[in-house]
Amino acid sequence: MELVIGYIGFIISAYSVIANDVIQTLGTFISSNFKVKWWWLWLFAIGILSITLCYGWYVNDGDVSYGRLANIPLPETVAWWYLLAPIALLAITRFGIPVSTTFMILSIFSSGMIIEKMILKSVFGYAISFVFAMVVYVVISRKFESKFSLAKLDKHKKKHYWLVAQWFSTGFLWSQWLIQDFANIYVFLPRKLSLEQLLISLGCILLIMAYIFRKRGGKIQEIVNQKSNTKNIRSATIIDLIYGVFLFVFGNLNSIPMSTTWVFIGILAGRELGITYLLNKKKIKFTYIIIAKDFGKVNIGLVVSLVIAYLIQYLK
Repeated sequence: MELVIGYIGFIISAYSVIANDVIQTLGTFISSNFKVKWWWLWLFAIGILSITLCYGWYVNDGDVSYGRLANIPLPETVAWWYLLAPIALLAITRFGIPVSTTFMILSIFSSGMIIEKMILKSVFGYAISFVFAMVVYVVISRKFESKFSLAKLDKHKKKHYWLVAQWFSTGFLWSQWLIQDFANIYVFLPRKLSLEQLLISLGCILLIMAYIFRKRGGKIQEIVNQKSNTKNIRSATIIDLIYGVFLFVFGNLNSIPMSTTWVFIGILAGRELGITYLLNKKKIKFTYIIIAKDFGKVNIGLVVSLVIAYLIQYLK
């Protein structure tokens, strides 16, 4: 029965984590390639996912989380109430709310000290990414994000170079995100996977990815679509590159898991504020409202996850 609960937890977690977090890495990619067949985008994404997963399994002796679950052991008894967290995440995802899957899933298995470290790392990640993205876009907005520059890009003969750049930046970002979030997906399974467990779990993830790409990201994709110029290939490339570099540098400072959702929302918020400040100051108040709403949404996940974590501790 515990084995069944573990696999059910894995399947629900895999779907809810990927569906909720896919906008962070592939949201701008999906938006700017809306004319491309969904299965081409899917093949590109699962190719990188398969390589990243199998490489991590091989070099880490069966640990696909890249050490993120080293301080979060699998409980000796996995009872049914552990499923409350992924089910709650699944329900929230259906409403299109971008919550932190790290807090929602990992907090039920973690000690109070680990939860505190995850929160601190995520808060610092949001703040630093917000400031970093705002500064970058204040510098580049006039050249890359103005109406004149975007119109010029549409007529540019070398636009296909930006297409190649975007696919490379998306691939880099996608691999860095997977290294961070494999822990959220695999927390219900043993910390050392056999080859059979690896292949079965990979097959489940590929099917989930196919469904999500067929739906073009689902409701949470609207978080990206409502931001300025995210359907433009150059804008999408810059967003992906900034996010990928930030995850590579800040996310790998230590093996403590962090909320990639908080970092992504911080980057989008800083970008939106930078563009608005430089190109359209009249809408600055409206931008503040959007930033506040997005920040409020990601905090919903933190509150719900902590409540569920304490509930599970009580049920124990």
